[in-house]
Amino acid sequence: MGEPQEDVAQEEEEEEDFGGSGDASLPYVPPYRPTLPGRERLHIQKSNVCSRAYFVVVMVFFHVYILNVIALLLYVHYNNGPGDLVSVDGSSSATVGEDGSPLPHSAPPDQDLEMDKYRQSYSLPRIEGIRVGHVQRVSLMPERTHEMKTLSLKPLLFEIPGFLSEEECRVVVQLAQLKGLTESQTTTSSGGEQHEPGQPLLVLTTDEVFSLLDLDQDGLLQKQEIVSHSRSEDGTWLSPDNLRQILTGLEAQQAGVSVCALTLEDFRHVFNIFKHPAKQRSSTLQSHFKRRSKHTRLYQGPGSHHVLLTLRNRVTRLARLPSPLVELSEPLQVIRYEQGGFSNAHHDTSPAHSETTCAHTRLAGNTSALTEIKCRYLTVMVYLNSVGEGGETTFPVADNRTYEEEALVQDGTDLTDTRATCERGNLRVKPTTGTALLWYNHLSDGQGWMGEVDEYSLHGGCPVTRGEKWVANSWVNVDPDHQRQARYQRLVANGQKAKSGREENYHPLSHSELHQDL
Repeated sequence: MGEPQEDVAQEEEEEEDFGGSGDASLPYVPPYRPTLPGRERLHIQKSNVCSRAYFVVVMVFFHVYILNVIALLLYVHYNNGPGDLVSVDGSSSATVGEDGSPLPHSAPPDQDLEMDKYRQSYSLPRIEGIRVGHVQRVSLMPERTHEMKTLSLKPLLFEIPGFLSEEECRVVVQLAQLKGLTESQTTTSSGGEQHEPGQPLLVLTTDEVFSLLDLDQDGLLQKQEIVSHSRSEDGTWLSPDNLRQILTGLEAQQAGVSVCALTLEDFRHVFNIFKHPAKQRSSTLQSHFKRRSKHTRLYQGPGSHHVLLTLRNRVTRLARLPSPLVELSEPLQVIRYEQGGFSNAHHDTSPAHSETTCAHTRLAGNTSALTEIKCRYLTVMVYLNSVGEGGETTFPVADNRTYEEEALVQDGTDLTDTRATCERGNLRVKPTTGTALLWYNHLSDGQGWMGEVDEYSLHGGCPVTRGEKWVANSWVNVDPDHQRQARYQRLVANGQKAKSGREENYHPLSHSELHQDL
């Protein structure tokens, strides 16, 4: 009888040890219950509370990251470059009105809000110079990249070798000769006599002239191809009078039968007549040869030579600017420096004031400004040949710590006088065929548009001591007032729309009417 009582007491002690009426601080362990026959116990592992909280935190951060990426993409999409610059053909990425015309912005009543809205949609990208000597690669044409080297940071100046090929440079020079160059400024020798170079003005063969005029290279010279070279008014060879003489000679060649095109053989006959005119016209033509020009302008719009269009497209890609800004800028300038030729240090652009207006946007300004100025945001200068000696482009104050007008005169010598102080310039670049220089004539206003004139962009041409020097200047015109620039581009776009509408109803002119238009 004593043993069962001892067993009961032992079981009670064990129950107290497993959480009965014992110490409450010990964890509760349920008593063992044997598994019933036919039922097996499933062992399910409970999830950890810490793991679930970690999962929730990770998911929250993941969603926040995705939202940030989307917001960044939207920001870049709506703030990357000008969104409403009207292209030459009237196309635009801005809102389009009911009549199909581009609407860059609705004009809010508050002028400050309007200014902010224009600044957000207009911007002038600038190339980063990084440091002097830094080289970066740029894509200017398919399947080829060019190296662009930083020459200075004040002004922001870059050098691009091989911007044009030797053949392209030769064509540009020939087009300038064909057009005819006019005297930039008459220079005199020390004796006071006017310098008259002895080289003839036009040094092209008849075949070369025919090839340059034949824009589509089909072996036939159309009338419109001849007329397309008379767009500018400063030509000394391809003037309207000269073109009229060629067309008149064509009619005489065909015995009164008007033709639509000239073959090379026909052009040779007409051109030879023009090069060897009758005695009664000799004095007039000789006066053209005595003018001895220095520069000319080459039209780069539709219908111009494909090399000129290629040059303009490369300038657009190099400067990373909207194409309308480049397309609506002034024509290409080609300059020839003969032996002894030079240009004193100067700025390509002018500071804007309340009494001035940009020449290229004066019609959109609707103001009576007293003075028109050249507003040139940047310059792309291309060397069309390698100079024997001299002819370097000098930047007298490049990368100076400070700029002061008084500092340009040192020891009684004016640093802007390149004939006397060319070797004292801080930076000089030797002309090499096909090499281009790009520099900014204006600083940024800090809000993505054109600011003040960069005084460090002062530059000039050293005297040519042997040979001759050919350069081409491509300027990008931008108005400091971005609203006036936008109005100007809209005016041009609307004008071209009206012109295209008139061309739909165009009827070809007779040869006599074409003469009158010329």
